Amino acid sequence: MKKTIGIGAALMLCAMPGISQARDTTHFLPFDQVVAEATASGKLDGSVKFYLAGTTPKGAQIIRRDVTTSKKTNAFNKTDENACSWALQSALISLQQAAKAAGANAVVDVASNYKHVEYKDSQKYECHAGAIMAGVAIKGNLAKLK
Repeated sequence: MKKTIGIGAALMLCAMPGISQARDTTHFLPFDQVVAEATASGKLDGSVKFYLAGTTPKGAQIIRRDVTTSKKTNAFNKTDENACSWALQSALISLQQAAKAAGANAVVDVASNYKHVEYKDSQKYECHAGAIMAGVAIKGNLAKLK
């Protein structure tokens, strides 16, 4: 009897993979739009500029290389895009604070670095969203622009 119940329970778990497997959807979304939203809302003060990989201005003096941040946010009852925006804004706030502390006025060569896998794009960032959490990991170089 116990063997039959155990087999039945195992079959039910196999029949419901959505419950036993978490969603992890990868999105590639516009970076500048989130920077503009964060600046407009006052989360970023505009004193530090952000440049994705491939868009770094000439003459940038690197102060510190490979500064990383990884942020997650609650995605419950949010669209993936909205949750990803929140996570990126948190990451940008962290990089802004690090830049100011180092005497930099820019973060250049910004790239996504989710689970230490680099994704470079001149317009987009990578975000992973699930039913409960969304996360962004980015890295960049702190720099002084003339």
